[in-house]
Amino acid sequence: PEVINGRTHKATVVDLSPWVEYEFRVVASNSVGIGEPSRPSALLKTKAAVPVVAPTNISGGGGSRSELVITWEPVSEELQNGEGFGYIIMFRPLGSATWTKAAVASVESSKYVYRNESIRPLSPFEVKVGVYNNEGEGTLSSISIIYSGEDEPQIAPVGVSALSVSAAEVEVSWQPLAWNRHTGRVLGYEVSLG
Repeated sequence: PEVINGRTHKATVVDLSPWVEYEFRVVASNSVGIGEPSRPSALLKTKAAVPVVAPTNISGGGGSRSELVITWEPVSEELQNGEGFGYIIMFRPLGSATWTKAAVASVESSKYVYRNESIRPLSPFEVKVGVYNNEGEGTLSSISIIYSGEDEPQIAPVGVSALSVSAAEVEVSWQPLAWNRHTGRVLGYEVSLG
């Protein structure tokens, strides 16, 4: 802390965080040393301000057909800078000029799901997540690319063959489905008896 002239009876404290409670003490000093600190002042909350820290770890994907799932790391309370805190979600199909904007009013939220039948499976979207409070809109994150939900596979595996291994076992094999826009990520196969 800055040393203040002995004839001065007030000081301005700078670089405090908005919307945070502080208490203050004063210590007198002279050439001999430093005395005991005063009793703490009453708690004083600084004024609110527009939030300046954007959410981090913007991610998402997955979800069901016709969904765009967006997730983020929530902003901690000490960085919310005021009441009425929430998140602004902006997204657009990759290559589009028009942003869709939504607001999530819950402080604890870390997920937003946009549903629309016109969304094609595994479509890339540009996504930004920002913050707001009663003082106004704050910072937006940088753009992340997130893919819409997948559809169920539309094609069946080919090259299915069966080989008798024993009286109680049959080995079934097939050509795996390659990843593409229509099948997405194949997580498994189901073999049924016909």
